[in-house]
Amino acid sequence: MKLINIVKSAFIDGNFFVIIKKAWLRFFDRQNILSREENIRWFNDNKSNISNFCCQIDHSLWDSIQSDINKVRLDSNKTLETIEHNLGGGGAYPLLYFIVRFVKPMVVVETGVASGFSTHAILDALEKNKKGALFSSDLPYFRISDPNKYIGIVVPEGLKKRWNLFVEGDDVNLIKISNKVNMIDVFHYDSDKSFNGRLRALKILEKNINSDTWMIFDDIQDNSFFHEFVYGKNLNWKVFEFEGKWVGLVIPKSLI
Repeated sequence: MKLINIVKSAFIDGNFFVIIKKAWLRFFDRQNILSREENIRWFNDNKSNISNFCCQIDHSLWDSIQSDINKVRLDSNKTLETIEHNLGGGGAYPLLYFIVRFVKPMVVVETGVASGFSTHAILDALEKNKKGALFSSDLPYFRISDPNKYIGIVVPEGLKKRWNLFVEGDDVNLIKISNKVNMIDVFHYDSDKSFNGRLRALKILEKNINSDTWMIFDDIQDNSFFHEFVYGKNLNWKVFEFEGKWVGLVIPKSLI
């Protein structure tokens, strides 16, 4: 059934070149400076705790949003329980929620929506701020039938007024988003986990990102991109362990 859905997505839904490109990049990705073992060792040597980090920035805000974060988790999981497919978990949604509430951004951009766990958190935080918009890039799961209906399925209807969703894959979506927004205040990357995929996304959004942009990268354990990125550009950074994976955060120098 998965094979049938992939073929349908490629030849009927018009995603042939996207699927081929994803497969190509997976097999011919850029080599890493660090091995996986060295990468994990670096994380463990430098990891921070999300709660401690947020408290250091704004203790009262972190305390005040715990019930909101918990509600996002409970509501999202309740919806996911009604779905037959495993759409994966969300990013580090407590960290995302805090950053959006703290920064009060006008523009948030995320790549990788899936069921919309992180999307739900971002949109709820924007709504609490009473300002700002989210621009999301995704590509439907081509392994399941009728995949479009599952994109952001956990996002409540009442939050979608601040949501701009693009579903043609990052290479197409991010160009459209880049042309629609000026500066990006918060950027959450959770799509193509290859080294080249991350590089390509940042290249497209280069004119929209500056030293004041908060950047969150999910699943940084997959390669040494985050390590090379933050050291190569002399950025302020943190790494966190969250639900069995690693998350990297680039912090604006103005905050330090």
